[in-house]
Amino acid sequence: MNGTPRALNRVLVFLFGLGLLAVGALLVLLAAVPAAASWWHGWAPSAAESVGTVFEGSRVPGTRVSWLWLLLTVAAIVVILLMVWWVAQQGKGRSDLVAATGPDGGAGPDGGFAPGEVRGRVTIAAAAVEQAVRGALAPRKDVLGSSVVAVDFEGRIALRIRLVARQGADPAAIAQDVERLVGRLGRVVGVSVPVLLHITSGARTRFSRAERVR
Repeated sequence: MNGTPRALNRVLVFLFGLGLLAVGALLVLLAAVPAAASWWHGWAPSAAESVGTVFEGSRVPGTRVSWLWLLLTVAAIVVILLMVWWVAQQGKGRSDLVAATGPDGGAGPDGGFAPGEVRGRVTIAAAAVEQAVRGALAPRKDVLGSSVVAVDFEGRIALRIRLVARQGADPAAIAQDVERLVGRLGRVVGVSVPVLLHITSGARTRFSRAERVR
């Protein structure tokens, strides 16, 4: 529920894994199969000599530097820039605000202002919503932790609520309470947003004191 390029990530992981698998298979063959080791010992020196000859024959005039090294340097820089771009795309789509009015947010239905009102802008931060959700769920002994993230989903702001439930907790009851909580929150702030609720149980639940008989 954000702008993370999941398809690209899967393709890159597949290609990276395929490369590691090929290297591992080659190493196993060289170590376990005598014929493969003999082939490698006969092919590697000649291949290295051929590569050296190519680099020696591609020097930039007046220098001892091969233009192939320059090409490899440019390629390495491009790869580094692509990696930086790829890292920047992870988790993209988060928003610091849940809702915001325009610069004339205080105007009434007729476009005017009541006595004492001034032009202004009202914003509701995602951190405020997270604190409200945590405060409302604090009395529950079956919820160990919570996090609320605002994301840009299909052109509008949505909330992703993640709860860590204690082992033995009733997820249906927790979901119903969160639904009522989100409904009340929408009435208070005047904005209705779609919500993705994720209830999980992790290692933290194994080391917490049991509050409910299973």
